[in-house]
Amino acid sequence: MGALQSLPGKPEYVDLAEKTGFSFEQIGILHNRFKQLSRNEETLLRDHFNGIPDLACNPIRLQIIEAFFDRRNFRQNGEGTVEEIGFKEFLVVMSHFKPPSLHMTQEQRESIRRDKLRFLFNMHDADNDGTITLEEYRHVVEELLSFSEALEKDTAKSIADAAMLEVASISMGHMEPDEFYEGITFEHFLKLLNGFEIESKMNVHFLNMDTTTLCK
Repeated sequence: MGALQSLPGKPEYVDLAEKTGFSFEQIGILHNRFKQLSRNEETLLRDHFNGIPDLACNPIRLQIIEAFFDRRNFRQNGEGTVEEIGFKEFLVVMSHFKPPSLHMTQEQRESIRRDKLRFLFNMHDADNDGTITLEEYRHVVEELLSFSEALEKDTAKSIADAAMLEVASISMGHMEPDEFYEGITFEHFLKLLNGFEIESKMNVHFLNMDTTTLCK
């Protein structure tokens, strides 16, 4: 059982290992991070995230924190938000940031890509109406480009602005004068980000934990 020995009385972690793709060792590491973040409490509150230095200067800090309390990210087909989460929910949300294994099939990689993009879409679809605005799409593109060390911040912003204008011109150019632009749906979102490599770049850094190391 390995690292599960540090988690006595938690046989459900075997199921979580299958559900999240984390090894028992990784679950043990993440459990220690959870206890550190929650100050040894059984649940995490939003306030527990506020003291994380690496999140303090992140431009989407609020969206990242809210993602941990969004039922849509628990892989249970839920809706709405919760006030606190246990380790199981924390682990499931963290699995969205886990890079794909090198031994995965193409079908598995496509599934993970769709899962990550759904997670990213949900972060910006705060009202859960199934759409995001053009401005929110611009933020998504800028965030994805910011993962690239080869691009300066201003360059990433310029590309994001251009991407937003391109979508606007295409989407609104086919609309009737009295039609109302309802925003970008998830399926449209998938097509728009078809050229972005997101599987290994969407990660988080906090509490000395780098999710890029959670790939086995």
